[in-house]
Amino acid sequence: MTIEQAQIKVDEWINTTGIRYFNELTNTAMLMEEVGEVARIMARQYGEQSFKASDKEVNLADEMADVLFVLICLANQTGVNLTEALQKNLEKKTIRDADRHANNEKLK
Repeated sequence: MTIEQAQIKVDEWINTTGIRYFNELTNTAMLMEEVGEVARIMARQYGEQSFKASDKEVNLADEMADVLFVLICLANQTGVNLTEALQKNLEKKTIRDADRHANNEKLK
């Protein structure tokens, strides 16, 4: 699935199963909540925190998909074409960081 196809599919889902989009502020809060759930898993799986008994059923891929879903909702609501935005962002980073990382002693 392309990013464009994902934006269309999410919009179709929202307008049928989801009935309508939550407002942008609600979706922003939901995005932060979903990012927090990813952070919780990362801290326990790759960091120094341990899992609680209630954490045993967590699924990192599903939580990342939740983040992507809400981000796509926000993009759709605000008229952002994520394909174009990502392409422009990568171009910006490529120009800005052309030598930066290659010359970073910490990365060698």
